[in-house]
Amino acid sequence: MTRVDGFGRVDRRAPVAFTFDGAPLTGFRGDTLASALLAGGVDVVGTSIHRGRPRGISAAGAEEPNGLVQVELGGGSEPMLRATEVELFDGLVARGLPGRGALDPTPDLARYDRVYAHCDVLVIGGGPAGLAAAYAASATGARVILAESAPELWPRAQGERGPVRHAAERLAIAAETRVLLRTTAIGAYDAGYVVLAERRTDHHAGEPPPGVSRERLWHVRARRIVLATGAHERPVAFAGNDLPGVMLAGSAREYLDRFGVLVGSRAVVLTAGDSGHDAAAVLAAAGLEIATVADARAGDVVCAADGERRVTAAIVRDAAGAERALPCDLLLLSGGWSPVVHLLSQAQGTVLWDAGAGGFVPDVLPEGWHLAGAVTGVYDHDACLAQGAAAGAEAAAAGSPNGAAAARPAEPATMLWAVPPPAGRDWDEAYVDQQRDATVADVRRAAAAGLRSPEHVKRFTTIGTANDQGRTSGVLTLGVMAELLETPIAALGPTTFRPPFAPVSFALLAGPDRGALSDPVRTTTIHPWHVAHGAVFEDVGQWKRPWFYPRKGEDLDAAVLRECAAARESVAMMDASTLGKIDVQGPDAITFLNRLYTGDFSTLKPGRCRYGLLCTADGMVFDDGVTMRLSEDRFLVTTTTGNAAKVLDWFEEWLQTEWPELRVHCTSVTEQWATVAIAGPRSRDVVGALAPGLDVSREGFGFMHIREATVAGLPARVCRVSFSGELAYEVNVPAWHGLALWEAVWDAGQPYGITPYGTETMHVLRAEKGYVIVGQDTDGTVTPQDLGLGWMVAQDKGDFVGRRSHARADSRRPGRKQLVGLLPTERLPEGAQLVLDAGAAVPVPMAGFVTSSYDSAALGRPFALALLEDGRALEGTTVHVPLEDRTPTAEVVGTVLVDPEGTRRDG
Repeated sequence: MTRVDGFGRVDRRAPVAFTFDGAPLTGFRGDTLASALLAGGVDVVGTSIHRGRPRGISAAGAEEPNGLVQVELGGGSEPMLRATEVELFDGLVARGLPGRGALDPTPDLARYDRVYAHCDVLVIGGGPAGLAAAYAASATGARVILAESAPELWPRAQGERGPVRHAAERLAIAAETRVLLRTTAIGAYDAGYVVLAERRTDHHAGEPPPGVSRERLWHVRARRIVLATGAHERPVAFAGNDLPGVMLAGSAREYLDRFGVLVGSRAVVLTAGDSGHDAAAVLAAAGLEIATVADARAGDVVCAADGERRVTAAIVRDAAGAERALPCDLLLLSGGWSPVVHLLSQAQGTVLWDAGAGGFVPDVLPEGWHLAGAVTGVYDHDACLAQGAAAGAEAAAAGSPNGAAAARPAEPATMLWAVPPPAGRDWDEAYVDQQRDATVADVRRAAAAGLRSPEHVKRFTTIGTANDQGRTSGVLTLGVMAELLETPIAALGPTTFRPPFAPVSFALLAGPDRGALSDPVRTTTIHPWHVAHGAVFEDVGQWKRPWFYPRKGEDLDAAVLRECAAARESVAMMDASTLGKIDVQGPDAITFLNRLYTGDFSTLKPGRCRYGLLCTADGMVFDDGVTMRLSEDRFLVTTTTGNAAKVLDWFEEWLQTEWPELRVHCTSVTEQWATVAIAGPRSRDVVGALAPGLDVSREGFGFMHIREATVAGLPARVCRVSFSGELAYEVNVPAWHGLALWEAVWDAGQPYGITPYGTETMHVLRAEKGYVIVGQDTDGTVTPQDLGLGWMVAQDKGDFVGRRSHARADSRRPGRKQLVGLLPTERLPEGAQLVLDAGAAVPVPMAGFVTSSYDSAALGRPFALALLEDGRALEGTTVHVPLEDRTPTAEVVGTVLVDPEGTRRDG
């Protein structure tokens, strides 16, 4: 391999030093890592992922399956980059990868940003057809964006004809045209929405300078789109076709034209059309010896490649079946062309097999889309230019696509998929997907197993699932399948094309949305007080909630025992503002809630509240909470903190898609209210002191009643609800009064030793009473009956979501897991498995698992809740809990462990 004078557009006056796999090498400004490696005589750039076979560069662009590298960047590194797309810079350090990379654990200080843009015409692809389209659209005064994945718009072919060069020069200075280089369209969606990924590598080394992004994500909304993505040349499957030195013919020509690199000294060319001959002629003129051109149209093929670290000979078979070995260090393949229709398919366009083009071409276009160039199956240069100019003008004028701008070949192209191996070789050496080490033998095994769908074969073999998305393997595999199944390839169709078209980093997708910007931190208006008083926080959804309030020398366990004792023996307070709150109002509000909840809200009077359960359509518990009836047609529904958004979405889904006739509106008011829970035997004293006008007596303010009152001088809604089993109140005020209310409660409770408590204490208190936490004591397979809450399922109110599923045989079968209490010999880890017979043979049947586990101040011992098969029937028995080094036991008991009579609830 050598540089050829007179070819290439690299700057040979600007040498660039770099390192690959520890070896120092030199290239030139304008090189890619791949071209510099080829020029430097590097045959092997990595090894295959499963078989460890040597792999070399086989293509020149995004279709490259082998040249995956890890590049060092300013103290960090970036994995799984294609050597064909890495621009050479001075000091670059890279290493080849065996099909997989390693994420860099060090922080990436570079910026990744995003831009939102609008245009009249978006042209995707900056080849001759795309340039012609952009130039024609720009000439009308339209706002044009041209996206090209390469770092330059100059023609890729040496001595390219004048019109294309002229178009590139004019676009560079056009006022209403934006040219985005190093920019790949990665996703196409409805209504002209396309996402572009721009590589910002102008600095070429290390970390970007301050304020310069490494990558940029463009969200483009275009009135019209011109797809000019071209076509990828296809390889051919034969024994040894994965050896270094086996390359696509068009790519070998591009390395010469663009970089001045002659990638071998003596070549055998295998072609199914004119492309192989064209490449051979250009390469021969540059000094490459062409041993032979095996043209499949004449019956000549290459059936095997010999060599170890690089191809050393090609086995050529003629039409009569005679074979001969031709020494060579380069084997060039041109098995046909596959139009790059991925983006069109993503946008719900359709494709069909075109025999003349020898590939899948666009059929039905998405609205507002136009086509130009080889993506249509037209490979003639002049025809592509004409088609591009017509498409650009049509797009700018918002006209209809002109499908007759260029005609595809009428005669069917010669299809060359897989060549039978010579004697002593087999199909397991003929690779269809080099990234996945998948061979023709794998496809044959899939067919023998009865698989007929390309989607099934893809999953059976993993062909097309690597980061090249099957660019060179997808259609090749379909061709092999068609021959095996004796089915027309048109009947198989391609597998689904999904975004992103090319791999992108998570950092690019995240952009500036990192940390608090990625997952916003939500705090209540009382948060500053919690911070000032030493609260330790936990994340609940996006909320920062006080977990516990340690005093000096206390750990979590000690603090929680103290907080629990205060709630059981005197008075404690908790910030409950994060609970989800949904305002549901309208004439049909009762009908709506009755269709969603298991209980009957028609009997709930204004000024009262009721605990309710939501089930999914399969009858499983989805969420729970208290619902308050504020007036005849207005309710305030509370949800769990983490499920607030999901419940609102659930409400809207049913309201908008199933029951649009209901006159109901749902509004999230979670952040509009601050809530302070006051619990314990002395809570009545605290609330009475704060609200002298409110009758807080047992008779005057009953359980599950609501009162509007003035509390600490603030307008408030007070509810007699309890999640602790103790006498308790929840005081709700507008959010901006939250801190004032909290401080007033704190001051009023000082004579009684009021204690703030966090979520851990809340969990202990509720578990002692057998109150469930949805998502902790449930796992998506639990019905209300499994929780012992069958009494909450109204049987005579009519239908509701999940009701019919409760009658299924599986929902009623013996052996379902049921919620029980456990009194263990030691505190159990949550998630621990439960076993009925510790001496059972392996594998030991698991009967259930621990859902909640705590130490109890009230019980003076550890306890737990668990889901256990036929659990209620096992009360009074013992279960075993196999842990890593011991097997403690636990007595199965009821779920209510503290105050089972419920006398403490009303004080």
